[in-house]
Amino acid sequence: MTSLRRCIERNDGFIVVAVLWILAALATLAAVFAVYVGNTAYASRVNDDRIQAQGLVTAAVELTAYRQTAIDQQVRPTGGAFSFRMADANVAVEFRSEAGRIDLNGAPKELVSGLFRALGARPADADYFADRIVGWRTASNPGDPAAANEASLYRTAGISYEPRGAPFTHVRELWLVMGIPPQFVEAALPYVTVFSGQANLNVLDAAPLALAALPGMTPEALNAVLVQRGAGRQNGEYVLGLLGAARGAATIEGGKATRVRATVELSTGRKVNASVVILLQEDAAEPFRVLSWRNDADGPIDDEPPRELIREPTRAGLQ
Repeated sequence: MTSLRRCIERNDGFIVVAVLWILAALATLAAVFAVYVGNTAYASRVNDDRIQAQGLVTAAVELTAYRQTAIDQQVRPTGGAFSFRMADANVAVEFRSEAGRIDLNGAPKELVSGLFRALGARPADADYFADRIVGWRTASNPGDPAAANEASLYRTAGISYEPRGAPFTHVRELWLVMGIPPQFVEAALPYVTVFSGQANLNVLDAAPLALAALPGMTPEALNAVLVQRGAGRQNGEYVLGLLGAARGAATIEGGKATRVRATVELSTGRKVNASVVILLQEDAAEPFRVLSWRNDADGPIDDEPPRELIREPTRAGLQ
């Protein structure tokens, strides 16, 4: 009888241990499942935020295109700002002509060189950078000694590729142009484009540092233009007259490419910035075509000028 009682006690102890192990395993599974559910819910919320932000940016772009195409091209403003509220989110929109940036494919060497001078490069270095950019975009025809010389510079430098010999397809292609230090490439990106299709710079929409790149620009002329632009609605011809010798590479024409910058503030507290370049199309089935679309939901937008569009040009660039 005593041995039977001991056997039962041993079995009871084994059962208790087994039950405890089972409970521990179930608790672990419950904890893992709770973490999984939490992560899934968070991922779903993030995905929902992205979808909502994408839709709101699309609305901002379409409203910009509508506001522009609803106005006669002769009196259409080249820049502006507005805001709206939709789906419990606030959206702030700024739009400016892409001609307010220096076109890597159309700008003359002097204007490109002026940009690097304004960024702090020595005049000789700025001219060299501009030469390499012009060399990169210049068509390489068979037997063309200039193109052959440009290609030989890359080979001599030990670079495994040759210049494109065709227009830039993206501003980030600037990283491939030989001889331009990374700090100058990075600094130049907010002020250049491949979409304006114009050789001259729109002085009504250009950032101050881009204005400083105009050949012949002086500190006095730059200050006069900035003061006039800050006064409100512009008389384009009057602004051009303030440039003096710098007028040669300037324009007040906006072109058809417009950059839309939208800031979306969602009800969840998340903020999303987007930069979209559109081409306005007259007499076409669609009022506009998207040329470039970037947002910081998946990474920072690092080719945009400062938000306030005000940056003091270096004194070296205006000497």
